[in-house]
Amino acid sequence: MKRRRLLLGGLLIASLMITIGCGGNQSANQSTSGSKTLTLLTSPDYPPYGFYDTAGGARKIVGFDIDIANYVAKELGYELKVQESDFNGLIPALQVNRADFVMAGMTPTDERKKNVDFSTIYFQAKNTIVALKGNNLAKAENFAGKRVGVQLGSIQEGDLKKISEKVQGIQIKALNRVPEIIQEVKAKRIDAAIVEDTVIQGFTKANPDLEYNVIPSEGPSGSAIAFPKGSARVAEFNQVLEKMKTSGELDRLAKQWFATSAPASPSPSPTK
Repeated sequence: MKRRRLLLGGLLIASLMITIGCGGNQSANQSTSGSKTLTLLTSPDYPPYGFYDTAGGARKIVGFDIDIANYVAKELGYELKVQESDFNGLIPALQVNRADFVMAGMTPTDERKKNVDFSTIYFQAKNTIVALKGNNLAKAENFAGKRVGVQLGSIQEGDLKKISEKVQGIQIKALNRVPEIIQEVKAKRIDAAIVEDTVIQGFTKANPDLEYNVIPSEGPSGSAIAFPKGSARVAEFNQVLEKMKTSGELDRLAKQWFATSAPASPSPSPTK
């Protein structure tokens, strides 16, 4: 009897592993309620695109990107499942199909396009230099000999590396999350940082000892949705995004989440 119980137990475990394995190969699948689901992967350290809302004791990822993702999923007949990762891990996660798509204020650079596919641009923003007030770091030319922070894997990191080719002595400090970068500035462990304007507005409002100044960028610009290479979802997402632009829904969400609204304008202005 003991051998029979062990055999039955082994068969049950094997069956369970097969079931889990089959279900894990696709990120868009059937939920427990029978509804189709789409998995969004984001980096929830980038308000107002995506961040944790802890009001009332809850801990939920909310933001501009999350609202857009929910709208698109509903239009396409899916439930949305939101998961998180450090920004630097988003594209690698798509490459192994951990998610159906990524939204994190991500700019479709040529380098990223080698590894993932992108939707059309849905929002534009600008780079800024953030520093403690009185530091006289309003321009990139003032970075000589300074310690400057950026988010690891972001377009700002690439922009700062280009600046360092022209301005000598810059010490680049790349960190995983924007709040860490802000704390480094406040603690004077770095002299300044490059952060998107729509993101830094919230931090400077909460930290009056900080100031920011917009700087020009010569590279790619705008936020887009990233997908695994060859994803059939790009076209259907683009259709919904176009509908949102035409109906004014993107503009409404931008006004809700940003101090100033600038959805999908053609002017060159970078995100991450």
